[in-house]
Amino acid sequence: MPARSGAQSSRRTGQKKQQLDKAERPQSPSYAVQAPCPKEPCLGPPTTLGPHRSIYFSSPKGYLTRLGSEFFDQPAVTLAQAFLGQVLVRRLPNGTELRGRIVETEAYLGPEDEAAHSRGGRQTPRNRGMFMKPGTLYVYIIYGMYFCMNISSQGDGACVLLRALEPLEGLETMRQLRSTLRKGTASRVLKDRELCSGPSKLCQALAIDKSFDQRDLAQDEAIWLEHGPLEPSGPTVVAAARVGIGYAGEWSRKPLRFYVRGSPWVSVVDRVAEQDAQA
Repeated sequence: MPARSGAQSSRRTGQKKQQLDKAERPQSPSYAVQAPCPKEPCLGPPTTLGPHRSIYFSSPKGYLTRLGSEFFDQPAVTLAQAFLGQVLVRRLPNGTELRGRIVETEAYLGPEDEAAHSRGGRQTPRNRGMFMKPGTLYVYIIYGMYFCMNISSQGDGACVLLRALEPLEGLETMRQLRSTLRKGTASRVLKDRELCSGPSKLCQALAIDKSFDQRDLAQDEAIWLEHGPLEPSGPTVVAAARVGIGYAGEWSRKPLRFYVRGSPWVSVVDRVAEQDAQA
């Protein structure tokens, strides 16, 4: 029965071809996890908080989350508030990176502001950074030994003083720097909340000195600003009087200091201002 035998042979040949096609086809089992493209950053939430590096912190080579010049191009008051929650990064010469979240700032409005170093519109070699483009650092020395760091904003002579940080990364290095540079009580071990709770303290903890004056925070390789971790809701901001400017008359009472309410890292808490904000 040649016809029947030929038909069976044809069916067997077809079955073998199907089996070969199936064997050569790529396998995609249901449990396989497809690896993401290396060019696509993972944007999931961080698994831990605290001093460890999180997915929100970029490498200094990529600056994927670095804040650019446009961020600093705001009036001093709005910039002072916009700084809250952002992360200041300091890269030391040995490659160590120190990070702290900004929790307290002060705005200085320029020539009209009696507490500003630019009051009356005066420009000197010392305060030149205040008159440079937004994002320029203005670092000055107080008491002949301590430094304070400001960032210029919109408006000639206007800037924002950084007053306090929440330490995030490199705490032990910060502690060593503070112990080396501070006077009087160098033998006492500093608590975490003492590392950056003041404008001069944060400069010590991040090894910031006069050499940083007039640097561009949007372009510098040793210091920059990154977007802070995303939060469901923004921090509650307290507006209070600035600190240590009693000589400035009515300007000493204006609510131009801003801090994150409830943060243990703030340098000075103003209970009256907090009560007024609740009223």
